[in-house]
Amino acid sequence: MNRSSKINLRKGKLLYTLMVFFFSGKLFGQVQGGKLWYRQPAKQWEETLPLGNGKIGMMPDGGLINEHIVLNDITLWSGSPQDANNYEASRYLDSIRNLIKNGKNDLAQGLIDQHFICKGPGSGGKQWGCYQVLGNLTLAFDGKTAIAAVQNYRRELDIENALVKTSYELKGVKYKREYWTSFADDVGVIRLQSSKKGQINLAIKIDRPERATATTKDGELILMGQLDNGVDGKGMQFKTRVRAQVKGGKQLVQGQSIVIQQADEVLIYVATDTDFKGKDFERTTTETLTKALKKSYAKLYAEHLQNYSTKFNRLSLSLGRSKDNLPTDQRLMAFGKEPDQDPGLAALFYQYGRYLSISSTRLGLLPPNLQGLWANQIQTPWNGDYHLDINVQMNHWHLGAANLGELNEPLVSLVEGLMAPGAKTAKAYYNAPGWVAHVITNVWGYTEPGESASWGIANAGSGWLCNNLWEHYLYSEDMDYLRRIYPILYGAAQFYASALTEYPGKGWLLTSPSVSPENSFKLPNGHQANVTMGPTIDNQIVRELFENVIHAAALLGKQSDPFLTKVSAQLKRLAPAVQLAKDGRIMEWIEDYEEVDPQHRHISHLYGLYPGYLIRYDEHPDWQLAAKKSLNVRGDDGPSWAIAHKLLFWARLHEGERAYKLFRQLMTPRVDTHINYGAGGGVYANLLTAGPPFQIDGNFGGAAGIAEMLVQSHKDSVYLLPAIPEAWKKEGQVRGMRIKGNHTIDMEWKDGKILNYQIYSPKSQQLQVCIDHNWVAYHTKEK
Repeated sequence: MNRSSKINLRKGKLLYTLMVFFFSGKLFGQVQGGKLWYRQPAKQWEETLPLGNGKIGMMPDGGLINEHIVLNDITLWSGSPQDANNYEASRYLDSIRNLIKNGKNDLAQGLIDQHFICKGPGSGGKQWGCYQVLGNLTLAFDGKTAIAAVQNYRRELDIENALVKTSYELKGVKYKREYWTSFADDVGVIRLQSSKKGQINLAIKIDRPERATATTKDGELILMGQLDNGVDGKGMQFKTRVRAQVKGGKQLVQGQSIVIQQADEVLIYVATDTDFKGKDFERTTTETLTKALKKSYAKLYAEHLQNYSTKFNRLSLSLGRSKDNLPTDQRLMAFGKEPDQDPGLAALFYQYGRYLSISSTRLGLLPPNLQGLWANQIQTPWNGDYHLDINVQMNHWHLGAANLGELNEPLVSLVEGLMAPGAKTAKAYYNAPGWVAHVITNVWGYTEPGESASWGIANAGSGWLCNNLWEHYLYSEDMDYLRRIYPILYGAAQFYASALTEYPGKGWLLTSPSVSPENSFKLPNGHQANVTMGPTIDNQIVRELFENVIHAAALLGKQSDPFLTKVSAQLKRLAPAVQLAKDGRIMEWIEDYEEVDPQHRHISHLYGLYPGYLIRYDEHPDWQLAAKKSLNVRGDDGPSWAIAHKLLFWARLHEGERAYKLFRQLMTPRVDTHINYGAGGGVYANLLTAGPPFQIDGNFGGAAGIAEMLVQSHKDSVYLLPAIPEAWKKEGQVRGMRIKGNHTIDMEWKDGKILNYQIYSPKSQQLQVCIDHNWVAYHTKEK
């Protein structure tokens, strides 16, 4: 804290005392409603509404003649474990490094493509695998529905109750459908009702585009299949069982369909599983379905809601006025014209991000992939995998503040699974101890470089993952968790400590070879290259990792380890975290190269601003200015995840209006689904973010950005409303948001001024809280 801040701290103590005295007993209001709703069925998959329980995904379209429901299972992957390491690669490491040191980066890149990438086709091969759609459930109605005669159609997702509904009237009959994926009983459930008896007629079918067979047995639909493992075709197996119960009317099997005639009410249950990690999937689907069928609908839903609500209801947020009377697609259009008239849309989008996290991952399974849980294709874009150069990390950035910290656990498990294969990769390519992961991974433990030097040689993926894991510790201060992740951090630090090389003439230690994710630069000879030594992001990630390992060791009483002495010495020799270019921007590479694409989607050299903390708001004003110049040159457009990242940068810089401009841009309505690496980010009608195509990281990054605009916490300092825009100042409140240090905050504001706030901790601690540029000494409340 600087001198002026200390003066403001003394000035702020009286203000704090009055505020707490006057408002300490005040109760906070409830969260504003959270629904996405529409007046028509979905016209494309990107308009359907996502349901999930961390394992099973359903996306119903609310169709009138045919209802199409896309099914997913978070574990359903093609491919299989492979060893794609080139065990001769380390023989070429010195030659590659020498070429880079001599300014022949293009020749080094060519040598890498020959000898230092993975063996085989990498992520383009069948053994790599792909996250795939499970199947398609179709409810084919009797064909008598005259769409033009339908009245009062409504389709909605209630994120407070994890429930999708479709309702309409036809010829004096009211029809209603409910859909949900049980968090308690692990089944998908659909209920169809009508206001008059005997009005429900439909056929239920299930299918899959390939490698599956649909059959009927004992009144059930069964979908069984086996994906391609990329070797002999005998990959992951799966089974899905669908059963219906009817009130009134009759149920029969015709061909591969369940046919229901003149029913009053229909319940449909979906149970599914795979043999991921050797699971007895046939037994579990049978047991799961049998157990669910023994419970009443009311009991099933009550247990589902209780399970879901324990997570979702931890946090509430209101930002004032809300145009929730408009259908969501129309609301997006209205927001584009008059954004300041609907601040409640940001609150909905934030809570939607929390809903999507709860729905797309769970303890003991997998973290959300590039599409979370939801995919409608056999060949999901980018294999629906885990990109380690921002995407999987962004999927988890919001969880700490969102009071959903335990949802980091699947990521920890995934990273633990990378350590053994990553040790082989570290040895094969760098002759180094520890473990490393490059730029992409999958459920099969892939850690090798990608199939092209231009992007696949980035080796900071493991370091970035470690810093994500450390961030969760900062929120929880859970010592058992720290003991669990310490070997991960330690092993990654071992790798970098061994693999760093010296920069000629400076004595700096840095990575080599590496790239600044997916970006390229111009060499003095006019050639383009991606490969360099010590790109800025690597220097920042390694610095943070070394500091975190040293800190963790001290907390765990392991500081006498000789390896930590080496790390401490190397920390002093690392390349600077920030270097300024001649035009005043932050340099992206170790040399002041001219970038090929000044508006490139990745802004990796600002890692130290966000998610890192090397560029602090209250320190290094020259770095802040350089970061702003870098962002202004980069521009505001890009895929949704890049827009969200820029939102986070500006929020971290306490530039609320610029952050809000980026939020408005993130809310741009999109319909295009073709891959676009440049401009075109926004949201589809269902508020899932568009790259395009759909990538869920924009949802999670956007949610993180909204929280960052409201509260920021670093060590023992907390900023309240650090980047609040004018549009949110009139009134607002948040309850249950987490801040670092194992604290929880409730606060309320009006006209941009904090009315009251409370910070809770297991034990009372003193924090420094910044309110309207005044620092206040605050003792947290025990809770």
